[in-house]
This record gives sequence, C-alpha cells and structure tokens, in this order.
Amino acid sequence: MTEPRIVLVTGASKGIGRACARAFLNAGDKVVLAARSAEELAGLAAHAPDRALAYPCDVSQPEQVDGLFEAIAKSFGRLDVVFNNAGISLPATEIADIAWEDWRRVVAVNLDGAFLIARGAFAMMRAQSPKGGRIINNGSISAQVPRVGSVPYTVTKTAITGLTRTLSLDGRKHDIACGQIDIGNAASDMARAMTEGVPQADGSIRAEPVMDVTHVANAVVSMAQLPLEANVQFMTIMATKMPFIGRG
Repeated sequence: MTEPRIVLVTGASKGIGRACARAFLNAGDKVVLAARSAEELAGLAAHAPDRALAYPCDVSQPEQVDGLFEAIAKSFGRLDVVFNNAGISLPATEIADIAWEDWRRVVAVNLDGAFLIARGAFAMMRAQSPKGGRIINNGSISAQVPRVGSVPYTVTKTAITGLTRTLSLDGRKHDIACGQIDIGNAASDMARAMTEGVPQADGSIRAEPVMDVTHVANAVVSMAQLPLEANVQFMTIMATKMPFIGRG
C-alpha cells in the first residue's frame, strides 16, 4: 500500500484553497492546512482529524512561515506536495488611485508570501530523504490577459510565473518539480463579483460565467499525483464561456 503523501495547502480556509484541501484529504493524503483564520481551519481539519493539521499562519510574515515548516517537520518529517495558493486582490482601481498601503498589502501576500512558502518548501524537500517533491503555484490568467484596473494583482501574478520557471530549473538536481495552475472565474469568494458584474475592456459592466471550484481542486490533485519524472508545467483552467480568449 502506498504511503499517504504529505501535502501543504496555503489559503486553505476558503475558496480554492479549501476545495483543494478537501480534495487532497479525499484522495487519502495527509494535509497541512495553513491560513490566517484558526476557526475556519479547525472546522476543516475536523473532517479528517487523523490526517489534517491546522496551522494558523500569515504567509507574508517570515517568522510565521518558519514556524509552519518547523511544525510540518515535527509532525510528519517530510513534505511531498505544496499548493502555494494564498492570495488577495483589490476592487478594480486605476493605478493613480491605488494607495501605497493597498499595493503593499497585495504584494506582501501574493508575492512575498509565495516566495516564503516556496523557499521553505524547497529547503525541506532538498534536505529530506528521499529528497524531492512538487510545488504547485497558483498563478492567474490575469498574468496573460489582465483585467481593467488590476495593477497590483496582475503584477504579482505575473511574477509568480517567473517564480515557477526558476524553481523548475533550480529544482531539477534535487528532484523538485514545479508547475503552475492559472485559474479563471472559479466560483469562490474572490470571484463572487463576477456573477454580479465587473468592468470590461470596452468600458461596460457585465456579469461573467463562473465554474464550480471543485473542477479546480480536481485539476490540482491531478497535477500533484504525477510521478516526479513528469510535470504539468502550466495549466489553464477556466469557465468555458468567460471572456478570456479575446477578452479585449
């Protein structure tokens, strides 16, 4: 019988992260649930108390991320998969009207946090025996075709693509694979506005189709289940009829 994998999911308290954490648990994995909301994490962990570790953590804080990896090492001794998912956005706002504090808040979570989680995971996967593992970064289709008024979110998600490509190179000699999933209009808290109406490139406000978040979770688990000799480098999963192909 194959040993269950040790999986870390950040931003696990809601939306895409929560759906992915549930999917990994349903697949029989042991899952470390990281997010800022201790109460929501505890509720999720209660569904599989023997295989879930809830660890409240702000990924933008280096000392908290260090504590997270120390807890993983103490509880499980290794780490096989990371879904580097935690992220936030702002309402559509032109760059001239974005406060420095709001810019820094998005960069701190989306970019600093992704770096800190990837750094900790890489170090642990490189040092463990047998070494290796897989890091899956949550990018965004906004990095390919941005939305109106999305400077902080789009810039950080574009940087994630650079992180993914570099980790893929640096990880080769350590059997660390890195891939990225770019998601469009999954039905989560962040995407609720899509169903109510969001700014379009032509200046109009229109509602957009969304897809069930479980489709994203199934895709992430599928990426994670590959042997380390194979890798989904980039995957785009999106609501079929959303304005992405020809967004402008």
